[in-house]
Order: sequence, then structure tokens, then C-alpha cells
Amino acid sequence: MSVAAPSLTPVGAPQPFGPVVLAIMDGVGLGRGKDDAGDAVAAAATPNLDALRAGPLSCSLRAHGTAVGMPSNADMGNSEVGHNAMGAGRVVDQGAKRVGEAVASGALLAAPAWKDLVAELQKSDGALHLLGLLSDGNVHSHIDHLLALIAGAQGAGLRRVYVHALLDGRDVAPQSALPFVERLEACLAAAQAAVDGSDYAIASGGGRMRITMDRYEADWAMVARGWRTHVLGEVGDGDDDPRGCARLAAGIAAHRAAFPDCTDQELPPLVVLRGGHAVGPIEDGDAVIAFNFRGDRMLEMVRAFEEETFSGFARPHRPQVRFVGMTQYDGDTQRPRTYLVSPPSINATLSELLCAQGVRQWACSETQKFGHVTYFWNGNRSGAFDPRLEAAVEIPSLPPPFDAQPGMRAPQIAAAVADALASEAASFYRVNFPNGDMVGHTGNLAATVAAMEAVDAALGALRTAVHAHRGTLVVTGDHGNAEQMLEKDAAGNMRVKTSHTLNPVPLLIEGTAICQAVAAKRLQFCPHPDAGLANLAATLCTLLGYRPPALYLPGLLRALE
Repeated sequence: MSVAAPSLTPVGAPQPFGPVVLAIMDGVGLGRGKDDAGDAVAAAATPNLDALRAGPLSCSLRAHGTAVGMPSNADMGNSEVGHNAMGAGRVVDQGAKRVGEAVASGALLAAPAWKDLVAELQKSDGALHLLGLLSDGNVHSHIDHLLALIAGAQGAGLRRVYVHALLDGRDVAPQSALPFVERLEACLAAAQAAVDGSDYAIASGGGRMRITMDRYEADWAMVARGWRTHVLGEVGDGDDDPRGCARLAAGIAAHRAAFPDCTDQELPPLVVLRGGHAVGPIEDGDAVIAFNFRGDRMLEMVRAFEEETFSGFARPHRPQVRFVGMTQYDGDTQRPRTYLVSPPSINATLSELLCAQGVRQWACSETQKFGHVTYFWNGNRSGAFDPRLEAAVEIPSLPPPFDAQPGMRAPQIAAAVADALASEAASFYRVNFPNGDMVGHTGNLAATVAAMEAVDAALGALRTAVHAHRGTLVVTGDHGNAEQMLEKDAAGNMRVKTSHTLNPVPLLIEGTAICQAVAAKRLQFCPHPDAGLANLAATLCTLLGYRPPALYLPGLLRALE
């Protein structure tokens, strides 16, 4: 959503409510409370959150569906779209909606990148490889988009099409892979029957948290395993080596028989074999489409295909292929170079407008969510708008599994904020605590309770530091997760829920000056039921002493004099 950048207008004295600290509790929504056995937030001892909720400036914000640019209110929010909405101050149509509309209108298969790819493969008889997350979670991908590409390949008469399916169990039910695999197999079989002499098949697969879908360079070994699985079609004997199977469904079933509690996201890498050989290794002259629309967990594989000089892992063979993304994942680095659907273009973000006013900003998180308080907050932009005014501190994440150390790096993040406040590093600080999301995704309820208690302790440290510097603390979430970790299956039985939720998130504001201004009726706190994450930027403008631009959705603080 590209617009002419407005400017901020100062109102009154600069920094009227002291330094402003925004703390984003990733994956922490508002659930049903202690009546819900799966509400890890309610089960945790959270004296600081309780005190903030009891304060006068407390409400909820919508964090899913149309409030964050998703196609419908049946769609969960996620960290990417949540941080986009918070930083942009308005709702931006996101990848899920943009790609869905391109599929529905036919624009997907009318894209120049698709036409060029098809023409090249028709001439060379190379194979088309489709790589991405197989589910209908609509957070990173949607199976309908994959099926549309297969239908397009069938319509173009392409003779060899292979799918490299990453298995979810994170944005959907923990053990739901087989119905998606069966639906995909049926589609491939129908396409193969329609194109004489063709081979349409699933070539490889594996759990999204075991192979390929790393992010922020946290674990290149995951991507290396994906490379050996999808590209080389290797099968080995080691614990991390790809395993051979006659069909992906059979490989999944065999592993579940041996390890019944293994969720889809942790399934091992699997290579489909035919006559003892990989069905569809990626070779010179082939084409690859990464069909995820969200980029953070696909960028490293893009780099492995596109970069001439590459240090992520050893590539024994780098096939010369045409590589295409569903959309462009990083506009600043132009990755991937070729894509099917244009990504949203977001300018006039809060960071950009504050930089234009000379306001210093400071951002911090650990590796797992560092890109969210920087890249996604800034409208899918890498780097600073003004390096003189912006600082970003990344604290290295501990290695997974995250439920083994549910406190993650919350104490270190809080300490870094306290140090930055003491040094007067900025006027606006934003931080992300990943615990509720990263530990919540494991499905480990006890560990998620511990994660929430660690976040609460970190919030306590922030409250102390902000109060000491006569500032304002703003606490919110980017989407739900930890507050709803159990759900009923189709038979009415309770099962573990590892996905995001449709719940709202809290908005909690605390500070001596801001509370005094509201009590004295100089400001009015005006929450409303339709308010969402995109209303946050205008609220922050008011706290920082600026009149929000008309471009932004209204804030939740209104001047009365």
C-alpha cells in the first residue's frame, strides 16, 4: 500500500509522557481464563500483567482476519501481519489475500513470470518443482494456491511436476498432514491422467521445524537438510539424514507408528523413491516455484538457490534452475528475483515518520523475532530509515527445542531495555518477547505456563525501569496462541492446539504522566470493539507528542483540550 508520506505535527511540549516503551508479547491473546484448562496465560502466575489489566488504560485489540489484512475473519493473525499493522498504522492487504485474489481472478497464471517459466519448460522438457508448506493454515501458504499451480501446469501440458511438501502441524492441527497429502495425491493423479506421458508426483517432504523453514539464520542446518532432501534426493542412515519411502503418506504413517506423539512439524525429512531412486531431484534446466506467500521462513532457501557466493552450508551441487517465488519476500534485497504476485508496498510507517521528525528509536528482540520488530514493523523493509536515529539490538536465541528453556531470552531483553533507558538512547523503544508464540507452538502446556511467567517477570523489570525514567509502558500482543492450547476435534475430544488463534490481544498502558492526564480529563481513553492492531500507531503518536496523520486509523487516546 504505497502512499504519499505525510508528516507528523508536534502537539505541545516534546515527549510529554516521557520515553515510550512498547512491549509486544508475541503469541499472547485474551482467552477464556481459568475456566479453560488450555489457557496457559491464565494458568501462569502473572502479577505484573494482572496489575496492568487492573489499571485504567486497559482494553483489547483485534489481531486476526480483516483487522490485519487477511481475507476473512476466519483467518488467524500471525507475527508478520501483526507487526505490519502495528507499524503501518492502517490495514494492509497481506500475502494470503493478495494471492487468493490472484488465484480467483486468473492473474496468477497470467503473470509474466509464470508464462516465461512455462514457455521455457515446454521447450526444454525440464521438470517443474513446487516447494512449500502443505496445509490450509493460510499463515505461510494455502493448499488451494498449490493446487491452482498444478492445474496451471496441467493446462500448459507440462510433463513432469514434482511437489516438495513441508508438513505443518503448527498453523493447523498437530497431526493433520495425511488429509492434505491425500488431497494433493488425488490432484496430482488427475493431472497426470490428463497429460499423456506425464509424471506428476510428490517427491519429498518433512516437518517444517526439521527441514527448510528456518528463519533469521537461526539454524542453517535445517536448510541444509532441506537441500539434501528436496534438491539432491539423498537418503542416509543418520538421525538427521533424509529417509526413503514409497509414498509420502506411507513415510508419515511409518514414523507415527514408531513415534505416536510426533507432531507433523517435527516429522523427519522424507524422500520418495521409485526403483530405489529419488522420484524428483532438482536438476539443471528445471524450474522451482516456492509457493509460500510469507517470506521469513523461505528466504534462506531462496538464497541457497540464487546466491553465487553462499556461506550458509556446503552445496555439493547447485542446479541451474529458474527460481520463482509466489511473491517477493524481501524488497530491499530483491529476493527472490522473480515472483508471481506483487507484495504489498508499505510506506509512511511510524518509524519512517518519526525519523523525519528526528525522533530516536531503539528496537530489540532475540533472534527468533528480531526481524519482526525491525523488518516487518518497518513495512517489509530491511535496514534503517536513518541509521543516525535508529538502533536495533539482536540477542541471540538459544537453540531449540524452545520448551526446554521456556524463559528464552526474556531476562536479557528486559535488561537491555533498562540499559538503553538509562543511557537515554531513544524516545521510542519497542521490544518483542517471543516466548508465548515459540513455546506455545510446541504444544507443551506446562512449558508455556513457565514461558508466560518469564515474560511477566520481564514486564516487571520494564515497569520498574520505565517508572524510574518517568516514561510510559505500552504492552500488547501481535496475535493469540498461548491462551488457547487445547481444542476439540471433530469427535468432540480434547486435543493439543499448536496453532495461532482468533482471539483478541490486550492493550495495556501504564505511566504516571499519562494516567494523570486521563484522570485530569486532558486526555480521554476511548477504546472501541472494532479497534485492532492498526490503531496502535496513532495511539503511540499521541504518547510521543504528535498529532496522528489522517492516513492512520484513529488512536485510542483523544485530547480534550
